[in-house]
Amino acid sequence: MLHPKSGHDERVVMSPMPELPNVVFDEASDAADPNLSLITTDPPAVLPYQPNPQATTTQSQAARARESIPTACLACRSKHLKCDGARPCARCRASGSDCAFVASRRGYKGPKRGGGGGARGASQQKHHPNKRRATSPLSQDGSSSTDFFAAVAPAPAPSVTQPGVAMCLASKGRGGGGSSQSPSSSGPVTPGSSTSVSQTFRVLGAGDTDGSTWDMSPQDRSVSTKSSSLSLAERCFESFYFHFHAAHPFVLPKDFMVRFLHDPSLEPLLSAMRWVGSLFIDVPAARNSLFDEAWQRVHEPQNARDGFLVQAMMVLIVGMDGVTLNERARELLLEVEKLAVEIALNTRPFAMFHGRGVPVLEESWRRTWWDLLVIDGMIAGVHRMTTFALYDTPTDVALPCEEHEFLSGAIPPPRYLEDLEDQEFLDDSAPPFSSFAYRILCARNLGKLMRTPPITDPADDNLVRVETLLTNWRLHLPPSKRNPLDGHTGRVDEMLFQAHMMLHATSIILHQPHSQLDSSPAANITSCAPHQAVKANARPAFNPHTRHTIEAATAISRLVTLPVPSLTTHTHFFTCVLTLSSIVHLSKWALHFVQYDDDDLRQLLRLNVGALSELARVWPAADRSRGQVRGVASEVYKAKKSVQAGPQFWFGLTREQVMSSIAADDGIIEDVSSS
Repeated sequence: MLHPKSGHDERVVMSPMPELPNVVFDEASDAADPNLSLITTDPPAVLPYQPNPQATTTQSQAARARESIPTACLACRSKHLKCDGARPCARCRASGSDCAFVASRRGYKGPKRGGGGGARGASQQKHHPNKRRATSPLSQDGSSSTDFFAAVAPAPAPSVTQPGVAMCLASKGRGGGGSSQSPSSSGPVTPGSSTSVSQTFRVLGAGDTDGSTWDMSPQDRSVSTKSSSLSLAERCFESFYFHFHAAHPFVLPKDFMVRFLHDPSLEPLLSAMRWVGSLFIDVPAARNSLFDEAWQRVHEPQNARDGFLVQAMMVLIVGMDGVTLNERARELLLEVEKLAVEIALNTRPFAMFHGRGVPVLEESWRRTWWDLLVIDGMIAGVHRMTTFALYDTPTDVALPCEEHEFLSGAIPPPRYLEDLEDQEFLDDSAPPFSSFAYRILCARNLGKLMRTPPITDPADDNLVRVETLLTNWRLHLPPSKRNPLDGHTGRVDEMLFQAHMMLHATSIILHQPHSQLDSSPAANITSCAPHQAVKANARPAFNPHTRHTIEAATAISRLVTLPVPSLTTHTHFFTCVLTLSSIVHLSKWALHFVQYDDDDLRQLLRLNVGALSELARVWPAADRSRGQVRGVASEVYKAKKSVQAGPQFWFGLTREQVMSSIAADDGIIEDVSSS
């Protein structure tokens, strides 16, 4: 058609309609976030063709755009070499290197504001129902003008959803071969190595995925497609939730987190989650870059000093402590403690003011404060290098609910710490507190021990007072909470597991200095805490403190026998508690005058060393502890053999007793060395 004034041909060249996945749109769920409303159909639904008057790209331009390489793999990027974009690329195939891709942020300017204004904007939204909407501005109290959740409970699990929330199948083995890989602590993050939320979590069918169906059932966590369709960032995101989240459950549950992915304030948290998730899967070449990216993002000056930044730091602290970056983890712990108090995370109104009217987000903020207190206590207890500063910080934050309530979003009315500490005076008909609440009480009991003046006399009233706290914790547990194994589901309650773990560790710290178990044979076990000398009592009979110490160490070893898919699903702090238990077992083995069941002690040491070997598949700290325990066991064995060389050692024993004792010692050292 000729323009009436210029006479030029004003013909508009329309771009071809892009191929759409076989989907329909659920308008009800689209109100919350259109990117979460895709569901499969069989047979495929046909969407009407809607011409876009703004499209001016020719077919050849579109083809060239499709042929361009959006990013280079990490190996090529680090060497500044051209990458062909194949998965794996030609260079990595030739060199046998791991080929990992992280989406680039180059040119990314954040999520686009959609639709324009007035009728024209409304028309465009109608024609493009899968277009991402911009985040609504926050009000003065931190809430959003847009209700992100249409209901309290998560939306029904779609059979096709964002690939970033698909369960990761890329892990090779339970530990992913990450036992010896420690993240780099130096070097800047290259501009192309960062991963934006909008690029990482694409709508299925619009990226490089194959359109397969994902089963989002939280019970079996199964998938029905190839793991190769997931990018590195997506695999790490899934790995974080599958392997780590249950041990420190303060980040939003995955079904809710995916609705916040377009919020730019989550970038530091997502970066930290990706790095920790990478520790559990077989991507050793990418871990250094992911750690550098997470560290840099957490420390960017423009970051909002909010609860999401606190969560990002907490995720990093736990991961860094597990990969033996202990000093940097402690420095970051000091930073996050100051930030938490600065933003008033320790106060009751914080959850309401910053919860955006969403109960599950309010619960996440409450859990963030309490899990930070537990992490602070665990680091202080197992490393004995910090002071548990948050124990003295005043707080009136409500207690967390049960885990299944948090995961479903059905948050009950909150309860408070003063009720928990006075629970023996409550009505018997009152419902039990959550497992998380009893975990908090154990952390506070550890804090009370750490605030106790030095105890030099075994009859000190302070020692009796702390033991009374530990005994009362056990006595006042509801019947349903007395075993970490849930009697209804048959699964381990991770919060109760950690509570019992802290209880027994506190008992060892309290009683071991006054026991008859000389710790000097284990002086070289310093992987978790410096050696603390114990003045052993020379009397041949066990005193009560020795009995308390041995029983607590035995109970820790028994925790290993609880049925879990992998010990790596427990908090990594279990490593140091196992090490503490092993020191007790080795001290007992080193005794020459005590009669004990050699086979029982042999099995307990085997449990501990075997558990450390399992944890070492992910956590280098566990590998270091295992090596030291093995070394001390070898020294104890040599010392016992030296003492047994004298004929007076066997005086009064029969030949059978002598042979049995020698065989038991040989069996213990063989088992420990081979685990």
